[in-house]
Amino acid sequence: MSDNWRPSASLSTLRRRAELLQEIRRFFEIRNILEVDTPTLSIAGNPDPNLASFSSFYCTPGIQQRLYLHTSPELAMKRLLAAGSGPIYQICKVFRNGEHGRFHNAEFTLLEWYRPGFDHHQLMTEMDDLFQALLQTPGAERVTYQEIVQRHAQIDPHLASISELRARTAEDGIVPNLDELDRDGWLDLLFSQLVAPHLGKAGRPTFVYDYPASQAALARIRPGIVPLAERFEVYLAGIELANGFHELGDAAEQRQRFAHQLSTRRQRGLAPIPLDEKFLAALELGFPDCAGVALGIDRLLMIRIGATNIEEVLAFPRTRA
Repeated sequence: MSDNWRPSASLSTLRRRAELLQEIRRFFEIRNILEVDTPTLSIAGNPDPNLASFSSFYCTPGIQQRLYLHTSPELAMKRLLAAGSGPIYQICKVFRNGEHGRFHNAEFTLLEWYRPGFDHHQLMTEMDDLFQALLQTPGAERVTYQEIVQRHAQIDPHLASISELRARTAEDGIVPNLDELDRDGWLDLLFSQLVAPHLGKAGRPTFVYDYPASQAALARIRPGIVPLAERFEVYLAGIELANGFHELGDAAEQRQRFAHQLSTRRQRGLAPIPLDEKFLAALELGFPDCAGVALGIDRLLMIRIGATNIEEVLAFPRTRA
């Protein structure tokens, strides 16, 4: 008889998961940050061409409406911020179609929080405090994207051409049949293969910040000779744990970025995604200067207990759901 009805995580691990969640909530309670709960289903999906949303239909007599499972609670939480919520956080399940692997499951747990009045550097400080509280890590290393790529890949990511990036990856035997990659695609490949494995070693988190403006996503762009996205990522033991931003609050620019993402989706033959007009309306009426970050709880627990596969910390991963 098959035993795939059993949880993939041990009962002791599930207890440690519960303890971790309690400690996270205590961290935010001490700082008077409000826990919120926003919808998992929305009429708008994530237009990011690199993320695939699950969708379903709401059916009632006379109505059939497509709904999307959120890939992040971000847009709904930002509507709360625009309504004057003050600092908030949320722990919730999120869903990303097609994700599977040692560090990926299609359904996973995300911690997301926002701090009005903070920029991304202040939020990095608070995130470092969280790691020290949960993992007893030493103070984090902070390094710019340009500096860390130059250190481990010996190339300037802001100035290198596509041909130079392709040649640099080939030097290390990375020769995928991916001539259709754009510049950001080659940067992502180079970073994941030559840089990320070296980050967050010896138990010390690495915060990488000031990404190329083309990788801003929902972050502000700081003008300069080389415009930079006020964005950061966090790595520990070579694993990406979090992605944060000094949040974009300009509704017109946000709509333009969404339009660019939809155009990219069309070019790749992906289905169109309806935009979150309620979120855009909230930005138009006024959005506080703030920073926000999303942290993967399952990966955090993996590091805390020394697990090597995400299924070790999930009761029922997709393969047993």
